Amino acid sequence: MPAIRPTSYQIQVRVFESAGCEYVRTQGDHLVYHHPNAMRPVVIPKYREVPVFVIRNNMKVIGMSREEYFQILESL
Repeated sequence: MPAIRPTSYQIQVRVFESAGCEYVRTQGDHLVYHHPNAMRPVVIPKYREVPVFVIRNNMKVIGMSREEYFQILESL
């Protein structure tokens, strides 16, 4: 399995929307999403490259596995 790499926020938005997240609001330069299974919001910063630790934290919030992440990423 390849390593998770930083990607643009636009790609992260497409990945997490494909995983069932719904846009709620923008707060500063952060996009806030809601997922039905999540206890807290998924926050995607509007960065050219979203750091790996942010991606992994968002995956953990919605219970997404590495396999699911790469499957969605490949389908984009």
